[in-house]
Amino acid sequence: MAEFLKQSGFFGTHATMGADLSQLMAAVFTTLFVIGWLQARQRQGHVHHWLMLSGMIAMLAFFTSYYLFRSLGVLAFEGKEGFGGSEALYHNVFIPLLTFHIMLVVIGIVMAVYMIVLGFRSQAIVEGKRVLRDALLQTSWGKVGKIFGSIAAVLVGLFLWRVATAGFSVRKLEVYLGFVILIGIVFAVEMAIQRIWPNGERRHRALGLFTMIVYCVLFVTGSLTYTMLYILYPGKIG
Repeated sequence: MAEFLKQSGFFGTHATMGADLSQLMAAVFTTLFVIGWLQARQRQGHVHHWLMLSGMIAMLAFFTSYYLFRSLGVLAFEGKEGFGGSEALYHNVFIPLLTFHIMLVVIGIVMAVYMIVLGFRSQAIVEGKRVLRDALLQTSWGKVGKIFGSIAAVLVGLFLWRVATAGFSVRKLEVYLGFVILIGIVFAVEMAIQRIWPNGERRHRALGLFTMIVYCVLFVTGSLTYTMLYILYPGKIG
């Protein structure tokens, strides 16, 4: 699979098959999620639930597999060989953009998992229709700690796997440590949000809007990164 992803892409740019496939799927998933959000606005709870559930599971499966095979986000931090522009452009524009994009990726993944769980916890079937329950819904610090510990353990495992297969670098450590810190911040913010919106229905709607904004901005930053890497300033990727 790794060799297949390294082949020339299908968009006619300098991108690899993996990069083109990632960009295509990002567009598909973003479109699906916007449609799902519009369905929620129209009170189409049943179709919204299944579209978002299947879409988020498919997105998590695809991008988790993709990053395991390619690790492009991490690799791009390990050297300038992937970027063909100037040093100033690389450090002042590309790296900040890529850093912001990766932060959004982590937030988006965490929110996808959380919104799936929140969707099941806050829903109810009333007269055959799927609706949100207007009720108190909060999670204890103990449960959040267990979830955070599980995610952190997975990231530590991925870091050790990367070290074993490609060697240790301070940049790798910084990236994965940044992931853990960012996830911790996301969970801390979520616990604060629970105090602001203890009502499950209101929280689901508020965080649903936030998640959709994150995914739309994520698509924009990903598209800009793709354009810089494979169209404007192609380097040695793959």
